[in-house]
Amino acid sequence: MQATYTIIVPLFNEEEVVQECYQRLVNTLVPLNEPFEILFVNDGSKDRTAEIVHQICQKDSCVKLIEFARNFGHQIAISAGFDHANGKAVIVIDADLQDPPEAMIPMMERWKQGYDVVYGKRIHRKGETWFKKITAALFYRFLNRMTNIQIPVDVGDFRLIDRKVCLYLRRLPEKHRYVRGLISWLGFKQTYVEYIREKRFAGETKYPLRKMIKLAFDAITSFSIKPLRLATFMGAFFSLGGVIYLAIVFWQTLVQQSTVPGWASLIAINLIFSGVTLLILGIIGEYVGRIYEEVKGRPLYVICNTVGIHESTTITKDHTSIE
Repeated sequence: MQATYTIIVPLFNEEEVVQECYQRLVNTLVPLNEPFEILFVNDGSKDRTAEIVHQICQKDSCVKLIEFARNFGHQIAISAGFDHANGKAVIVIDADLQDPPEAMIPMMERWKQGYDVVYGKRIHRKGETWFKKITAALFYRFLNRMTNIQIPVDVGDFRLIDRKVCLYLRRLPEKHRYVRGLISWLGFKQTYVEYIREKRFAGETKYPLRKMIKLAFDAITSFSIKPLRLATFMGAFFSLGGVIYLAIVFWQTLVQQSTVPGWASLIAINLIFSGVTLLILGIIGEYVGRIYEEVKGRPLYVICNTVGIHESTTITKDHTSIE
């Protein structure tokens, strides 16, 4: 029987929270009296996360598990969940309980009203530093200015999508994935529910500054070519400045018969031009690197084990999946 809801929970070293996450999800879903499945995606955890989920699966047939052969990343884990979701509606939620499972109920209500995408919008973020709050707010607004699609601000991956949206997501093959951007790009009828983001139940954040910066680069390069255009404008601007400066030097030499000694200024100008050149090459390199990753054609992820999913394993063009 097809489930009404599939709950996708990506996991990476979450042994301290996975049992509580499961219990909170069950306490929220069982009173609905609708069939559901909880799909845990173990993203190469090194602790006891997989062992704990195996124990849960033995006790509850509604729980399924996908285990990656190594750590492929949070966005890839979510994508694997989409590839194997069976529900009419699919909900993505992290295991750390910062996004409260109880907030899924109003999402389901909006879905039943006819919305295809219902995302959670944070109105308050507990337990996060001022630096993270400010940088997150600036990033979402900067991203919207850089792209031609409207990506909701102050939202994460916590959202409900209709099955037809999920099926379209399976057809998007890019390796450097920014899932919330892909969902916005698809369109469909969207709305949001507001909620308060809680502190982590236990453990440490799995999105340190390094991963946040990588996600930001993936988001910008996946949905905008404006950095390349900016590099072109910068190159043209500084080239024009160089031509003007060269004309001034010729004027001083040929007409005024004098030149102003200024090795320091020349070195400074040279450093500026070299810095701009390296910046432009770096921007181009980011795009070229992503093209290189795409054309290799490697699987998006590799599954080493599953629980509760009985179909045969096949390797497709974009990922190792179970169909």
